[in-house]
Amino acid sequence: MKVHHDSFCGLNCGACPVGLANERDDTVTLSRLAKEWGVEPSLLSCSGCRGEITIPFCARCEMRKCAISRGHEFCFQCDVFPCEALTRFRNDDMPHHSAVFKNLKRISEMGVGKWLQEENDRWSCPACSRRFSWYESVCASCGGPLLDAVAEEKQVVD
Repeated sequence: MKVHHDSFCGLNCGACPVGLANERDDTVTLSRLAKEWGVEPSLLSCSGCRGEITIPFCARCEMRKCAISRGHEFCFQCDVFPCEALTRFRNDDMPHHSAVFKNLKRISEMGVGKWLQEENDRWSCPACSRRFSWYESVCASCGGPLLDAVAEEKQVVD
């Protein structure tokens, strides 16, 4: 499945464990995540928040709905950026959300294509280049250490 990695809010859907599992057709990981989250595996079919198929969490996302209704590609294009919804999202208890302001700034400065390349490099193992998700701290291929979203959150400065 082709997963759209850029999102309205600045998350990289390419580092989402569901997105990666869908790209890899990894039914084992999708089944494990479905069990952890208490949902049916069929609900974890996703092509990113810009795609045709989104998981329930993303389908009901405030920022996604707002950006689509306003015709924006990214939240930073809005005259109320950063809005309450995006700020709440950025400051919630999910470490991978902490990078959205930084990511939106990078997209604004360099364009989405260069940002996607930068993100692909950032979410690839420095030792073996295997792409990894937000919460992997050890590479599943080579066993090397990874900078996951939990550790990265401590470094994020908006």
